[in-house]
Amino acid sequence: MNAAFQALCARLSAAGVPGARFDAAELYRFVTRRDPRLDDGLTEAEAARLAALADRRAAREPLQYILGEWDFMDFSLKVGPGVLCPRADSEVVCETAIELLQGVPSPRVYDLCAGTGCLGLGIARHVPGADVTCVEKSPDAWPYLTANTADSGVRTMQADVFTYYKLLSEEYADLIISNPPYLTGPEMGALMPETAHEPAMALDGGADGLDFYRLLTTRYKAALRPGGWLVMEIGYAQAADVLALGETHGWANGSCRKDYGGNDRVVLLQKN
Repeated sequence: MNAAFQALCARLSAAGVPGARFDAAELYRFVTRRDPRLDDGLTEAEAARLAALADRRAAREPLQYILGEWDFMDFSLKVGPGVLCPRADSEVVCETAIELLQGVPSPRVYDLCAGTGCLGLGIARHVPGADVTCVEKSPDAWPYLTANTADSGVRTMQADVFTYYKLLSEEYADLIISNPPYLTGPEMGALMPETAHEPAMALDGGADGLDFYRLLTTRYKAALRPGGWLVMEIGYAQAADVLALGETHGWANGSCRKDYGGNDRVVLLQKN
């Protein structure tokens, strides 16, 4: 293996980067379009560019931001500073919604707190005829959402979910999906360095992490048709609290699904 790649691995490892070898390989391929395992070395220009990107990653800037795009399910998304990085854990949230919509003709779907649009786009790609609207407040995330949804048929709306429900027709939607901010106050104060680069607006769920779940379980119920579903990503320790909110506010068939790491990740609630 070439010395440049070995040095890159060592640099990132010394900086405490989790999965330093994986990240080094991704950066090497990004700069050279070559496999570091088979490559003989770098040109001077490549070495300079790779060194600059290594500095950013060593400073714990997310790899996704440096690369400018990231895979989610079977597609890629544009990503960068100002928008939450799509995560593999969220794929099970999207897959759950897709499963619930099987057999529903031309379902109407809202993706709230959409960010990159990963959840709404995943549904649109895998549920034929789905009518999907992605809603995002952040002016920093908005350019990524519009770029990712361009030519996809997915509509976008720049709006605050704390008021957007007032614009929705009653009993219109078949499914509402959301990966809302859900970190607690203490969790916001103890972020990993990479996560600290991501927008606080997309992370901060209030003192107990439940502000958005209170909103979703109360204000958005009317927008769903009877039998419609609310599908929410949750933090690993929030299942009991979010299910309790669903029960308190009259939702039926509440359940929780785990992600592929074995952590509670999705709460499903159905409107009677």
